[in-house]
Amino acid sequence: MTARMTKDAILEALRGGLIVSCQADAGSPTDDPQILAAFAQCAVAAGAVAIRANYGRNITAIAKVVQVPIIGIKKRNVPPWPVYITPELADAEEVVQAGATIVAADATHRPRPVPFARLVQAIQQDLGALVMADCATLEDGLAAAEAGADLVATTMSGYTEDTAHLRTGPDLDLVAALAQRLDRPVICEGRIHHPDEARAALEAGAFAVVVGTAITSPTWIARQFVDALSHGRRTHSLPFPRSKEAPEGSP
Repeated sequence: MTARMTKDAILEALRGGLIVSCQADAGSPTDDPQILAAFAQCAVAAGAVAIRANYGRNITAIAKVVQVPIIGIKKRNVPPWPVYITPELADAEEVVQAGATIVAADATHRPRPVPFARLVQAIQQDLGALVMADCATLEDGLAAAEAGADLVATTMSGYTEDTAHLRTGPDLDLVAALAQRLDRPVICEGRIHHPDEARAALEAGAFAVVVGTAITSPTWIARQFVDALSHGRRTHSLPFPRSKEAPEGSP
């Protein structure tokens, strides 16, 4: 972004809107800063209010072409700790220097290299950025708010040992529970694959909604069609009809 926004301005920009996560798996054909920046441009052109992005190099490319808030993360394994989304202050520094105005970090109750409250304080005071807490449970969200997080998200629901059974659709129950208990924005993120699910998240109490795979993963999107057609081939009892113009015996 060209100018630093105030906290109130950032939150107002997010209110009721779509945040698009522009990320790519390592080795994917789309794992390229310029491609991810193009995804971000398309998302903003469609009306997205913010972008979520991974790694400084990608955030730098995206910040050059969009004028909306960027939620920055850095996914990095730090053995033996299980948390991997922005686990340490150096990771937060990288994404803020690249152009992120919000830093998202794992806020689950799992063991971590740096206490979450200390990370929040350093990001806010030393880096001048907001903090979004990526949570898995209501308890995570309450603790994150107590630690001072500016926003609380459902990102990790379904991705921790005690929530692994929640892998179908967004965790709307968690959204509602957090919205009822917290005095700060609740962001719904995770497994939103259809516009109706995004709308349902707002109706459950979400302040804004993050969608990634269903918008910015061409492989996943194509696979939905391939799987549907494969199912159709298996269930059809008759061959596909031949064109009337094709003579008998034609390939």
